[in-house]
Amino acid sequence: MSDQQAKRHGKKNYIIGIGGVTNGGKTTLAKRLKKTLPNCCVVHQDDYYKKPDEIEVGPDGFKQWDVITALDMEAMTNTIKRWISDPVKFGRSQGITYSPGFRKFKNVQPFHILIVDGFLIYNYPGLTDLFDKRYYISITYEECKIRRSFRQYIVADPPGLFDGHVWPMYLKHRKSLEESNLEIDGICYRAPGWHETEGGPLQSSF
Repeated sequence: MSDQQAKRHGKKNYIIGIGGVTNGGKTTLAKRLKKTLPNCCVVHQDDYYKKPDEIEVGPDGFKQWDVITALDMEAMTNTIKRWISDPVKFGRSQGITYSPGFRKFKNVQPFHILIVDGFLIYNYPGLTDLFDKRYYISITYEECKIRRSFRQYIVADPPGLFDGHVWPMYLKHRKSLEESNLEIDGICYRAPGWHETEGGPLQSSF
């Protein structure tokens, strides 16, 4: 645990990461947790995409939406640091009503939670040390492609984008994460049926 993490634990403030494959359900889960947990705010990585005219075209012939340079990660990191500096003020800016904790449980001290979701939150060095807990969601190629086909984006997917860019980039970023040996606290893999694994470095075998 880093010094920053230790300080946050002492203050009862926690940052939880939900990373993983695109269209895997990260944002849906984050929004549900925000409604369920007290004093909970959310930062969505998708909110930090650069403007379409700032996205470069890569060697694959597609605009590079699924790479870290397509996102304003400095702005995202600064947003998270604003929460760290004053979670109450940050929460009020998101319409969160301050609660002194789980009232139905005794001896529970007030705390604040920030959930950060995104497909590349574990591939940016400026973020990895900020998380107290890291979770990862994965789904199969077939499931991901079906979900992607039903999603409507401001900039529509051109033909061939999923197989030519989206999925190859996911595999590339996941391999990079595996090689980093970054500790993941929980992995949820949706194949035919769900199974969850305990924490540890991400492994390609799951």
